[in-house]
Amino acid sequence: MKKNPVQFQKGLSLVDFNKHYGTEAQCAQALFQARWPSGFQCPACGGSRYSVVKTRNLYQCSRCHHQTSLTSGTLFEQTKLPLTLWFLAIYLVTQAKTGLSALALKRQIGVSYNTAWSLKQKIMQAMKERDDRKPLGGLVQLDDVYWGGQRRGGKRGRGAENKTPFVAAVALNNESHPIAMNLHVVKGFRSAEIARWAGKHLVPGSLVYSDGLACFAAVLDAGCHHYSLVTGGGPQSVTLDEFQWVNTMIGNVKRAIHGTYHAIDPKHLPRYLAEFCYRFNRRFDLRAMMPRFLHAAARTPPMPGRLLKLVFNCIIKRM
Repeated sequence: MKKNPVQFQKGLSLVDFNKHYGTEAQCAQALFQARWPSGFQCPACGGSRYSVVKTRNLYQCSRCHHQTSLTSGTLFEQTKLPLTLWFLAIYLVTQAKTGLSALALKRQIGVSYNTAWSLKQKIMQAMKERDDRKPLGGLVQLDDVYWGGQRRGGKRGRGAENKTPFVAAVALNNESHPIAMNLHVVKGFRSAEIARWAGKHLVPGSLVYSDGLACFAAVLDAGCHHYSLVTGGGPQSVTLDEFQWVNTMIGNVKRAIHGTYHAIDPKHLPRYLAEFCYRFNRRFDLRAMMPRFLHAAARTPPMPGRLLKLVFNCIIKRM
């Protein structure tokens, strides 16, 4: 039987991970390479010559004498955890196909639950910020999705109080195989919201397939082409070829979330959705997942714990 080369690729084994990132020195060297791939660059003046202040573990620019640490200005800034723990957490989260809960992460790396939760949220935030800068292009299947159930005695359907709306989009190649996906929380399915989402997450000129929901025509405002197909609802509507992959991805993500996490606060949902997108969009080379994430983490602004609760509101305001 022919094997799927993507599914059965070698990947990065735990043995290989320990060979490359098993010590603090190896992790520091990997982070240095990710942050300054062409050599040290002073964040103050751009100078390339430096000396090391060994007593404080700092890099001092030889031109302006500005001192900086390896982790300052990155996702790891002011961390009290060793880089080996950070890297192990990153490895476990990026390699877990269906997700890894904070409780499972806590047990695997031996930290408190609060620490594991904070680590996971920061890792997922880096994933989100990285993918937000990569719009989808070509042929795109688009659909509306809701997360959450109906409250007892509350309104039913699309307007239910306990449901969080988000857009699901999947880009296909010329062979109609899925290449990348985007799951993005929106305020609601209105034309203005879809126009803002499309302007940021779709490449102009893309051909977008959607159902008959009127607001999806707003992708035209972002310079995309739009083909609308009225599905009529019901079980048969999810079997149409025009929406095969987007419906498959929605089902996979919902099953994975329900099977991995006990509960998700709606204000943190954007990061959990981004986690699945990040892994899916990079599934063609699992061995490169660690260095690619380190490159993103080195360019992700620090995220103190007090800001974790504010991220969702900031995301909505930027849309």
